[in-house]
Amino acid sequence: MLIGEVSRRCGVSARMLRHYDRLGLVKPTGRTSGGYREYSADDIRRLFHVESLRTLGLSLNEAKRALDEPDFAPADLVGDLIRHTRQRIAAEEELLGKLERVDAASPAEWEDVLRIVGLLRALESESAARRQQAILSQNENSSLPVEALVEAILSEDDPNVAGALQWSLARVAGRGLADLANGLDAEEVDVRRRATAAIAEIQTPEATVQLRRTLHDSDATVRGYAALALGSRGSVDSIPALIEMVVEGRRDVEAAEVLGLLTTVSPSADDIVEVMQDKLDNADDSPTRLRITQALAEIPGTAAQRALDRLTHDGDRTIASTAAAIVNTQDRGRRQIVDGR
Repeated sequence: MLIGEVSRRCGVSARMLRHYDRLGLVKPTGRTSGGYREYSADDIRRLFHVESLRTLGLSLNEAKRALDEPDFAPADLVGDLIRHTRQRIAAEEELLGKLERVDAASPAEWEDVLRIVGLLRALESESAARRQQAILSQNENSSLPVEALVEAILSEDDPNVAGALQWSLARVAGRGLADLANGLDAEEVDVRRRATAAIAEIQTPEATVQLRRTLHDSDATVRGYAALALGSRGSVDSIPALIEMVVEGRRDVEAAEVLGLLTTVSPSADDIVEVMQDKLDNADDSPTRLRITQALAEIPGTAAQRALDRLTHDGDRTIASTAAAIVNTQDRGRRQIVDGR
C-alpha cells in the first residue's frame, strides 16, 4: 500500500508518515520501482499501535521505546501519564474557572477584561498588601468577579484583606450572597466566621434572613457576629445572644450598646433588665457581675434605674461604686436636660 492510500485510510498525513519513517518509528517494508514507500500489513498494524499509544499521551520517542524495547515496562510510564494528565486537567479547570469569572462580570471592553484578570491574579498573591490594594483600587462602577471575591473571603486570613473584601462585596448589593450563605454550613469554623462577618456587612433583607440562621451556631464568635449585626438592624431575635456576650465578656461593650439601641425600637427594655438581673444574681465572679452592671447603664427606662439603685448597695464594693457612678452620671444628665429647657 502506497503512502497516499495509507494516509487516506489511516487518517495520518503523508507528512507525518514521512516523519515516522525518518524517526524509525514506522518504516515501510519496501519501495516501488519508482522509489515510493510501500507499506505492508505489518507496517499498517504498527502504525495503528503508534497512534493508539499517542492517544494515551505518549511522545513519539516513548511510543518507539514501548514498541521496540522488550524490557520497557509500561506501569511506571502509565503512572507518570496519569499524574501529568491530572495536572493538565487541573490547569485547564483553573483556566476555565477564570474564564467563567471574567464572563460572569460581564466586561464591556477589553480593558475591563484585563482589569478583572489583574484582580484575579492579585487575589492569588502571597502578599496581603498586594491583595488588599488590588481590591481597594477597583473603581466604584467597575464590574467585579463576585464568585472569585466570595471564594477569596472564605479563605482569607489577613483581617485587612478580609475587610477590603467585605467592603467590595457590600458594594454589589447582595450579589454573591447565596455563595456566602453556603459558607455558613461549612464544617470548618473559620469559614463560618468569615462567611458570617461578610454577610453582616450586606444590608439587604435576604442577608438578615441568613444571619438569623447563625444565632444558634455552635461557635460563640459566629453567634456574636450575627447578634451585633441583627441587633443593629432592630431584630429582637438577637437579644439572648447579646446578653450572652455581655455575661461571657465577648465584645461586651458593643453588645451592651446594641441592647440599648434595641430598646428604642422595641418595648423590650424591662424584659432585658429582668434577664440581666437574673444573670447578675446567679453569677459568682466579680468580673461577670461588673460587666452586667456596666451594661445596665446602656438600657433606658425605670427598670434599669431601679436595678442600678439596688446595686449601689451591693456587697461587692467595686459593683456598688460602679453602680453609684453610673447613677450619678445619669442624674447629672437628666438635670442638664431639665435646666436646658
